[in-house]
Order: sequence, then structure tokens, then C-alpha cells
Amino acid sequence: MKKNMQISGMNCAHCAAKVEKALSDVPGVKKAKVDLKKARGTVKFDESQVTEAALVNAVTEAGYQGVFE
Repeated sequence: MKKNMQISGMNCAHCAAKVEKALSDVPGVKKAKVDLKKARGTVKFDESQVTEAALVNAVTEAGYQGVFE
């Protein structure tokens, strides 16, 4: 499954990289890409291994706010 996420609180490339790594490190995530300028991320994941709530939690634990569109 591939879904888009709005991410707030990022203000530099390091922030975007931190969120991208946080999402990528979640078991079941195949690919995560974060766009700082658009304040969005795209996550490709196996929904049988990870929930949307777990992905939002990963963003929150990294210090940002995320919500699926």
C-alpha cells in the first residue's frame, strides 16, 4: 500500500531526513520519501505488517506531527 502523509514541524533538510529515517526504520515499510517544501511524505508499506497508527507514532517519536491524507 502507498499513502501520503502531511507532516508538520519540519523546517530544514535534517528534519526531513530524520522523519524519512524514522518511517523507514518501521518494520513493514518498503520505502519512505519526505518532501520538506511540500511538508508531505509518501510511505509504501505492507499493511499486514504495520498499521497507519504505528507510522504516525514513528513521526511523533521523531518530534513531528503526521497525519494520513
